[in-house]
Order: sequence, then structure tokens, then C-alpha cells
Amino acid sequence: MLAICLDLEGVLIPEIWINVAERTGISALTRTTRDEPDYDRLMSYRLGILDQNDIKMGDITSTIESMDPMEGAMEFLASLESRWPTLILSDTFSQFAKPMMKKLGNPTLLCHTLVIDETGRIEDWEIRYDDHKRKTVESLIEMNYQVIAAGDSYNDTSMLSAASAGILFRPPENVIQEFPQFPVAMDYSELTDAIESAATDLGELWN
Repeated sequence: MLAICLDLEGVLIPEIWINVAERTGISALTRTTRDEPDYDRLMSYRLGILDQNDIKMGDITSTIESMDPMEGAMEFLASLESRWPTLILSDTFSQFAKPMMKKLGNPTLLCHTLVIDETGRIEDWEIRYDDHKRKTVESLIEMNYQVIAAGDSYNDTSMLSAASAGILFRPPENVIQEFPQFPVAMDYSELTDAIESAATDLGELWN
């Protein structure tokens, strides 16, 4: 049996931190996992900037609520879900993702959690499990699933490597150059074709 695992930001929704950067005018917040492969270092950097600028959870939530899924994302996701079990594996946080999940039809999401104090300040973050995307894929394979995974950033590459087939979706050039073993799709039509081709190669039927 086949399961599909997708990253969230950059695959189904725009990058949340980039939108926060644009709304606040703080360009330093545009740094994402496309640029920094060390997630703990990236989050420490982000929370330091939020504290320096007195940005609270409510400020970020208002930005997220104004965002929409990427054009075509809902139809793409619905097509996958109609054929195969589909999981979204993300290094975002449940508090960030909740408004966007409604707009995507409430798909299954596995992600992390923020620690927020009574003033709305983001104090810390709680990682569900180190490298949880890779671990989830490996667990599915242990359960006799074959897994096709798609993502766009450094922090997706261990998931893609662990999967039966991995696909990069709209990745930056540096990721393409460093991970040439993964096919690249630049729109949902190409990503659908790549998933269907991989499913065929794995001997999985699709309609």
C-alpha cells in the first residue's frame, strides 16, 4: 500500500515567516529552512528577532489568518487524498498551522508546538521528535507502506531520502545542486505526474 507525505510551507501554503517579514518590515525574518539547514539555530535566531521587536503571537496570527493556500493547492491535495493516505509533515507549529488547515480542508498534519506565555510572547518551541519527517516515513515503511514524499527545503531532504521515492517541489537552486538525486517539479501538474510515475514504478495502482 502507498502513502503520500508532503511538506507544508512552500508546497501547499506560502512561507509563514516570509509573510511575517513582509508585514512587519523586518527583512531578517525572511531567512527560512531554504537558507539554514540547522532548525534549532534558525528558531533561536527568529525568537531573538521577535523579542527585539516586541512581536507577539497575536501579531503573527493576524498575518497567518490573512494568508491563503497556494493557487491550486486545495485541488492537488484533494486529488491525492481521494487516492492514497496523505500526511502533511511540517516543522511549523500547531498554533501557526491551525488557521491554514481549515482553508485546506483540515488534512492530517504532524508538526511541533510553541510555548507561549500569558502576554503572548513566544518563549520557546517543543520539537515533537528530532527529524520527525524522516522518522514518520521510516515508521510507515516499517508498517509495510511504500512512501512517496515531496518537499522543498533542506529540512525535507532526510524525509525524501528515507522515502521509497522523493521529489523536490519548487526548491531553491542551492538545494537542487546539493541533492541532484531527487527529481524536481515546478508546479502541481508536474508534481502530480511525478507522484503518479513513482507510484507506477513502485507497482502501486492509481486511478
